[in-house]
Amino acid sequence: MQTHYKYIVLGCGGIGSAALYWLSRRAGAEVLGIEQFPLFHFNGGSQDYSRIIRLAYHQEKYARLTPYTYKAWETIAEESGISPVIRTGGVQIAFKDSPHRQIVEDYAEAMDRADIPYERLDGDGLRDRFPQFQPQADVVALYQAQTGIADPSRGNAIHVSLARGYGANILDHCPVISIQPDPSGGALVKTEQGAFTAEKLVVTAGAWTNELLASVGMSLPLTITQEQVKYYATPHLKEFTIGQFPIFQWKDEASYYGFPIYGEVATKAAIDASGDVVTARTRSFEANSIRESQLDDFLAANIPNFVGPKRYTKTCLYTMPPDRDFVIDQLPQHPQIWLCVGAGHAYKFASLLGQILSDLAIEGATPHDISPFRITRPALTEPDFVPALRI
Repeated sequence: MQTHYKYIVLGCGGIGSAALYWLSRRAGAEVLGIEQFPLFHFNGGSQDYSRIIRLAYHQEKYARLTPYTYKAWETIAEESGISPVIRTGGVQIAFKDSPHRQIVEDYAEAMDRADIPYERLDGDGLRDRFPQFQPQADVVALYQAQTGIADPSRGNAIHVSLARGYGANILDHCPVISIQPDPSGGALVKTEQGAFTAEKLVVTAGAWTNELLASVGMSLPLTITQEQVKYYATPHLKEFTIGQFPIFQWKDEASYYGFPIYGEVATKAAIDASGDVVTARTRSFEANSIRESQLDDFLAANIPNFVGPKRYTKTCLYTMPPDRDFVIDQLPQHPQIWLCVGAGHAYKFASLLGQILSDLAIEGATPHDISPFRITRPALTEPDFVPALRI
């Protein structure tokens, strides 16, 4: 096996597998992916059957990227014959008299600026369209028809398979010991399976990011939380199939979200960014029963037929900068190393982020505006920056 490559990607989850694919389209066998666990493992944040993909977003910097993320997924669907995106429609909801209504208005304003179509619904309009919703107080809602599911179990596998088809090499079960600049101007990656060098290194390591950056003397203010999703074996199956029920995001004291039936014969819901702070090494795989009860109570009060016997609860990790924005940048002292951190809401963008990283590694530039995601922004450099982890 060769030990020198033009491009090495560290971490082959959602963003890393996408970077492998987009790099290998242009560089073929000059691309190596390294993954410390088995491919498609359950230790990080790119797993399970469903993530939300949507045009609706709370800030223009994301809303202007969303059309391109659909195009990136369409590229791999056309090439593989398998689509990882399933359209379901989606609603953003808040109680009318809640201060969190402003979040829904932020979504509307960002979509207006990005020329994204949507419909406004009041409480009666929401119940008429989707009678499964039975909110306990009047609500405001936005419906966006192109919202859907991005399936990580499909997306990651498609990216990996297509990358291999272009000649990329992938090493899994291969923990990285250190990364460091190479005297040639590239990067040296020491692993438990040997040392490898590259002209450009792309780090997409999620919760293990700071462990890798430590070897080049860097650390970012990243918060890692253990999140969870719960599947309900609702007896009201037909009401919650795709086409009958949309994805929802409900902005309240907590941010609740859920899916129609997909992947399992069960509905799925969660509370965003509400988990315990952990590290990649100290996390558990056990469900938090208090958060389960909080989710159960909210759903039973507002979407009563959604719930049913517990099918199972599954955990994952979020890795979040203080402003909950992506990191996409070169390391300041090591421009041959590119970094991407998904901030716990990146899977919908995964294929596009892989495309952006490939452009940056190969060309040094991207046509997309990634200036809000620089590593030098105040959230990552000012010690007194106040974290805001909620979307």
